[in-house]
Amino acid sequence: MRASHYLLATVKETPSDAETTSHQLMVRAGLIRKLATGLYTWLPMGLRVLRKVTDVVRDEMDKAGALEVSMPVVQPAELWLETGRWQAMGPELLRFTDRHERDFCLGPTHEEVITDLVRNEINSYRQLPINLYQIQTKFRDERRPRFGVMRAREFTMKDAYSFHMDQASLDATYALMHSTYSAIFTRLGLDFRPVAADTGAIGGSASHEFHVLAESGEDEIVFSSDSDYAANMEMATGTLPALTQDAEKKSASEVDTGDAHSIDALCERLSVSPQRCVKTLVVRACDAEGEMTDDLIALLLRGDQTLNEVKAQKLARVASPLVFASDEQIEAVFGCKPGTIGPVSRPPTAETAGIYTYADLSVTELINFVCGANKDSLHRIDVNWDAETRFDEAVDIRCVQEGDLSPDGKGTLAIKRGIEVGHIFQLGDKYSAALKATALDEGGKSVTMTMGCYGIGVTRVVASCIEQNHDQHGIIWPENIAPFRLVIVQVDAHKSELVRDTSEALYQLALDSGIEVLLDDRDKKTSPGVKFAESELIGIPHRLVVSPRSLADGVIEYKRRGEPEKELLAPDEASSFVTRLAATAP
Repeated sequence: MRASHYLLATVKETPSDAETTSHQLMVRAGLIRKLATGLYTWLPMGLRVLRKVTDVVRDEMDKAGALEVSMPVVQPAELWLETGRWQAMGPELLRFTDRHERDFCLGPTHEEVITDLVRNEINSYRQLPINLYQIQTKFRDERRPRFGVMRAREFTMKDAYSFHMDQASLDATYALMHSTYSAIFTRLGLDFRPVAADTGAIGGSASHEFHVLAESGEDEIVFSSDSDYAANMEMATGTLPALTQDAEKKSASEVDTGDAHSIDALCERLSVSPQRCVKTLVVRACDAEGEMTDDLIALLLRGDQTLNEVKAQKLARVASPLVFASDEQIEAVFGCKPGTIGPVSRPPTAETAGIYTYADLSVTELINFVCGANKDSLHRIDVNWDAETRFDEAVDIRCVQEGDLSPDGKGTLAIKRGIEVGHIFQLGDKYSAALKATALDEGGKSVTMTMGCYGIGVTRVVASCIEQNHDQHGIIWPENIAPFRLVIVQVDAHKSELVRDTSEALYQLALDSGIEVLLDDRDKKTSPGVKFAESELIGIPHRLVVSPRSLADGVIEYKRRGEPEKELLAPDEASSFVTRLAATAP
C-alpha cells in the first residue's frame, strides 16, 4: 500500500475527551473517529487491526469445532418477554417500535435469539452438543460511555452459545472454551489472566473472566504468587495472616467515645488498632422468595476490612441487590446512631428479635475486641464472643487484600488492575427452560437443553492491546495484529532517482513475499520527521529508511519499533532482511 494513496488520518493534538491512553492513541493514530457519544467510525488503519483480531478469534473458534452463524442486530420483543428480560433489563436495552407498532430492541446480547433458533432446529440428542458463534455488532445504551471503544455503546463482539443434553457435556465444552480463549489471547500477544468470576445479570453457575493486565483497567483481579489461583475481586477469597492477640480473655466494659463514630476516629480515641475492632453494617433482608422485606440484617467485619457487596448479597437472608439500612431505620431498631451499633444482645423486642447477624471470618477468632454498645457515644472494650455478644453465622464477606494468604495454601495474593476482554458462563437451563428448548434423549424423553455462553469484546481487545503496548511515541503492536508489518520510508525521493528505485525495489520484494507493507512515498510537503513520527505513532513493527545520504554511504537504515537502536544495512542485506521477515510470518 502506498501512503500517497492511503488515508493516514493522524493528528498531533490529544482529544480533550480522551481519558485513557488507548483512546488517545486510537484517535491520534487515525484508527477511529467519533461520530456521537459512544459511537465510532473505524478508519482503514484501525479496521486492518480489527480484522486481524477477528481472524485470530475466528480461527481458534473454528479449531474448537464451533460453527459460525450471523444473527440479526434487531430483535423482537416477544423473545425477551418469554425470558422475562424485557422488563428486567434496564435502559441499556434500546427499545423501539416499527411502523406497525411492534416492539423491538437492538441486541446487547443474543441468548434469546440463539435459543429460539436451536429450539426450532434441534430436536434430538444426536444433534448435540453444538456450539454456535458469531462475530457481530452489539448495542448497549450505556449511561456513561467512556474510554473510547473500551466502553462504547456500539461494539463488535464474538458471542458463542453451546447446547447440551447434560452437565457433563457442558463441562467438557466449557473447559474447551477456557483453553480456546487462552489460545486466542496468547496469539494476540496479551498479558492476561483467566479469573473465577460472578455470573452477574446473565445468570447461570460457573463463570470465568479473562482480563488483560493494565493500570487503566476498571476491575481488580486477584492472583496467587505461587499457583494458578486467580479470581476477580468480587469472587476472590483469601486467608488473613495470623494476628497477634492477648493470651487471656478480659472482662468487657463500656467506655465513653463521644462523637467517635468512624473506625479511624474510634481507634484514635481509644489508642487501638483497627484489627482489634468489630464494625457492624446493617442491610435490608429478603424473604424466602428473594423479595426485600422491612427486616434488617447485621454484617460484622474487622475494622481494617472492607465489605464485599457481591458476596454479601448472595447470602440467603440478604436482599439482592444489596441495600443498606437508612439511619432512621437503624435508630428505630437499635435505639442508637449507626456509629455505635454492635453485636451486643439486648432483651428481645418486636423491633429487634428479627435481626440475623452474619460475622465475617475475620472477626470470629478475635479476643478482647472493641465494638459498639448500641448506645449513643458508647463502645465496649475487651469484648469476647459469649452469650451476650454473639453472631448467628460465620461467612466470608470481605474483600481480599494484597498479602493475604492464597486459599489453596500456595503463596500470597497480589492485586492488579485488569480490563475484561472475555467472559465464559455455564448458563444451565435459564434460557432454554424459559424458551422451551428441548430435545429427545436416547430413551425418547424430552429433556430441556443446558447451555453455555462465551463472549469476547473484539473492539475492546484492540484498545486493551494498546493499553499494554505503547510508549511516549505511540503504539507498539504485536506483529500479528499490526496494521502493516513493514514501512519503507522514502526521504527526499524527489531529489534522487536512486532513492525511488531502491525503495520501489524493496517495496515490490515485500509485496511479492506476502508482507503487508506501507511505502511512505508522500511528496516533499511531508517532511522526514513527520514520516518517522507517524510510523512510530501508528506502531508499525519494522521500518526501513531509504535516503540520499544513507545510500551515499552504501547503507539503508533499519529500526524495530520499541527498540532504541538503529541498524545500518547494506542494500543487499536490506533485501535479505525482507526475505527473512516474510519467512517468519506471525
